[in-house]
Amino acid sequence: MIEEKTIQYELLIDGEWRPSKSGDYFDVENPATGNTVARMANADPEDVAEAVRSSEEAFNRGTWSTMSGADRGKIMWDIADRIEERAMELGMLESISNGRPISETGSQMSVVASYFRYFAGVCDKIQGSTIPTTDSHFNYTVRVPLGVVGQLTPWNHPLMIASKKLAPALAAGCTVVLKPSEWAPLTPTEIGKIALDAGLPPGVLNIVNGFGPTSGKALASDPRLGKLDLTGGTETGRAVAQIAGANLTPLQFELGGKAPVIVFDDVSVDDAVNGCAFASFIASGQTCIQGSRAIVHRSIYDQFVENLANKVSTIRIGDPTDPQTQMGPVISGPAHDRILEYVQHSKTEGARVAYGGKKPSGDEYTSGYFLEPTILADVNQNMRVAREEIFGPVVCVIPFDTEDEAVEIANDIPYGLGCSIWTRDVARAHRVANNVIAGIVWINDHHRLHPAIPWGGFKDSGYGREGSLDFIHEYTAAKYVCVRVDTESVDWYGAAGTGRRLN
Repeated sequence: MIEEKTIQYELLIDGEWRPSKSGDYFDVENPATGNTVARMANADPEDVAEAVRSSEEAFNRGTWSTMSGADRGKIMWDIADRIEERAMELGMLESISNGRPISETGSQMSVVASYFRYFAGVCDKIQGSTIPTTDSHFNYTVRVPLGVVGQLTPWNHPLMIASKKLAPALAAGCTVVLKPSEWAPLTPTEIGKIALDAGLPPGVLNIVNGFGPTSGKALASDPRLGKLDLTGGTETGRAVAQIAGANLTPLQFELGGKAPVIVFDDVSVDDAVNGCAFASFIASGQTCIQGSRAIVHRSIYDQFVENLANKVSTIRIGDPTDPQTQMGPVISGPAHDRILEYVQHSKTEGARVAYGGKKPSGDEYTSGYFLEPTILADVNQNMRVAREEIFGPVVCVIPFDTEDEAVEIANDIPYGLGCSIWTRDVARAHRVANNVIAGIVWINDHHRLHPAIPWGGFKDSGYGREGSLDFIHEYTAAKYVCVRVDTESVDWYGAAGTGRRLN
């Protein structure tokens, strides 16, 4: 374990780092040790209001919103370069605050940088259109930024998800008030330092750390927002929607999931097992597209469960700052206990623990929130563990007999975010991809993303999409301009019969 030092962060408002008006701070805990690794200035509603005011004034000044797209792109490209220069440092900050192994967090920084580079290239390509109607009028649209955007980001991919939201919003010319999760706010706060060093004007990005019921609620309820973007749990989404809905604030939500990993009998079992292990246990299973349901053809079911148990038994659990570690702790004590409760309850419903299901043994695991990767076999789709988002290192293995049954099981939940399909049959792969209700479908892979692809779900998994060229439209609106170009005199209220319709 590296030596831990407590870092102190202030709020970023109007280009300056300042304490909260109350002077309060909150601690960030390393879930692998229980030690405090950071103290964060705790924003209250007054601080949030000040941050929104700063972003509104920055937008109205036009130093960013009317800056040429090419110049905005240069600053965003510089942000990407600076992220890559500090990749391992940023990765380590994530590892000590959310427990993900440095092998995951460090390598993820190149993906973070790629979002800024991708949308840097979009900055000067935000275009409207001309609309032919009649010879007497010339019609066109321009895309205009929405103004101040509020962004609420989670703890499981702190900087990556913040960057997925920040990059397109900034590219569009919006200003942003970012409220990271209180569980792992270090790297989203560091992006403020990076952005200022790259030349982002004051007020374009304000960062307010705090708790959901106070600073999060204050941001969601501010009527000056042109948009509110949240990644979080489904129940959080419902609560935020009620708050922001009072102001008719446009919303974008990426919420919970219960991703199926559908495995047909024509695939290599070992390939499917390797894919399922990655889908289920990356980030200790704490992702919204975690492969939490392995839906496996009955003819290979027993072999799949056995091979998967053998595979996960080799996963190295431990200190997330150790490059050899493959799985760290879960985020907190309450999360640890909730996950174990799901496992215990599943046994009362008839599930069999094929591997794991408890805290690993050993002195090195006593102070952290560690859990073994857990496989639950003999699960059916009516069990609680098969229907609710556990958000931890637990996969349920469910058998099926026919393709239609596999699709039915996959769709028979409230969520519709991600799904992977494992088969060598190309026609079947496309057929099942068309029939499953999921915004993201991988074939013979899982958990892959790129700035150029749209990311989002259906049903209780939220609405709207992140990523791709189309996403720039989520942060801009079409303004329609109609120009009369003929010279004929028009007097609608002139002598009877001489008026000409104007539409």
